[in-house]
Amino acid sequence: MSDLPRNPVARTARLASLPLGIAGRTALGLGKRLGGKPAEIVLSEAQRRTAEQLFKVLGELKGGAMKFGQALSIFEAALPEELAAPYRATLTKLQDSAPPMPAKTVHRVLAEELGANWRRRLRHFDDKPAAAASIGQVHRAQWTDGRDVAVKIQYPGAAEALRSDLNQIGRLSRLFTAWMPGLEIKPLVAELKERIGEELDYSLEAEAQEGFAKAFDGDPEIAVPHVRLHTSRVLVTDWLDGTPLSAVIADGTQEERDRAGLLLVRFLFSGPARAGLLHADPHPGNFRITPDGRLGVLDYGLVARLPDGFPPQIGRLLRIGLDGDSERVLEGLRAEGFIKPHIEIDAEDLHDYLKPFTEPAREPTFRFNREWMRTQFQRITDVRGSSAKTAFKLNLPPSYALIHRVWSGGIGVLAQLGAEAPFRGELERWLPGFVDDDRPELPEKSTSGEALG
Repeated sequence: MSDLPRNPVARTARLASLPLGIAGRTALGLGKRLGGKPAEIVLSEAQRRTAEQLFKVLGELKGGAMKFGQALSIFEAALPEELAAPYRATLTKLQDSAPPMPAKTVHRVLAEELGANWRRRLRHFDDKPAAAASIGQVHRAQWTDGRDVAVKIQYPGAAEALRSDLNQIGRLSRLFTAWMPGLEIKPLVAELKERIGEELDYSLEAEAQEGFAKAFDGDPEIAVPHVRLHTSRVLVTDWLDGTPLSAVIADGTQEERDRAGLLLVRFLFSGPARAGLLHADPHPGNFRITPDGRLGVLDYGLVARLPDGFPPQIGRLLRIGLDGDSERVLEGLRAEGFIKPHIEIDAEDLHDYLKPFTEPAREPTFRFNREWMRTQFQRITDVRGSSAKTAFKLNLPPSYALIHRVWSGGIGVLAQLGAEAPFRGELERWLPGFVDDDRPELPEKSTSGEALG
């Protein structure tokens, strides 16, 4: 494979093969159903075969197809075990592995971005990528001072491939819903498309990463590589060794899982207070456990700028919700724009809908696991229940989009880890307004920052 969109027709054809495949499986399932096979078994078989083809196609592509697969992998814990188990390894692979571009293309990009003498700064450059993901791949090299560095190189044509793939996936949203009922694909694709420009500019990513690196420099628990050099398409940072978080999820001891979960929450919630930034792409491929036991954090292509930290309304509303004052939570969410003025919502139904976000903060310690995640997901997506009806009435203000992404995505990763830890203490430490004995009146609507690539 050379440049990413070398054959855009072939890329589109691969994605377009998905609905044809599911149509055939649906017809086959109907035949089995008419032949007397139970409906539940037919549905399960159709879902399994659809998942098989879906993951195969996503795994063969980069661009928006893989970006979508990465976002999907966060919610693997919500899938029924009989469906998720056979494809867990494939979902994990989507997080940090894609077909690499050839060395001659890599060298061409480096020459265009860094000049013909790029090897003077990047010594012992390894042509074999250490990781290959949605819009770029990473190579190991040596900096001029002998330090090992990671060289992140953007695929030529990444922007076109991202937009093309996401447009096609948006048109195939019904297919994904058939595979996983209750999964809202269109909002997910819309958010990915909205962030394309941010993630494509490595200069913005370098700015964000160095902001984190300075804030966490010397931290005994969190490791953020410093930036050495950057252009809009090449990013050189210190190399970070470690065990991928996906390996901890798959094979880690309970102690290792608990520790990783606690450090993940600590990093995500402390970032706004310490760096004025929120890492907004919390899928397992972006995290490592370093040899000295720290949480290593990679990929700063998507962050939110929160110079004043988390908006205190989040902590205050969470505290009020834990106190059982559902009417006041309703009032506060309406003031923040989550409920539009003309929409009527029952306060108790809202309280039930918010349980996945509030329950982990109710006790000093909490255990996340796949069973809990599946139960919550089924509850809020069951169209016959009040929670699903409530979900249709809620609005997500743009200023909270990335915060919501981190909160829900973080829960998905913690459920994959099966982590148990004193998460409430992290909220008390880092979430403004959560510890507030006087409970002052909720302030007027706030602005919670903006995205920064």
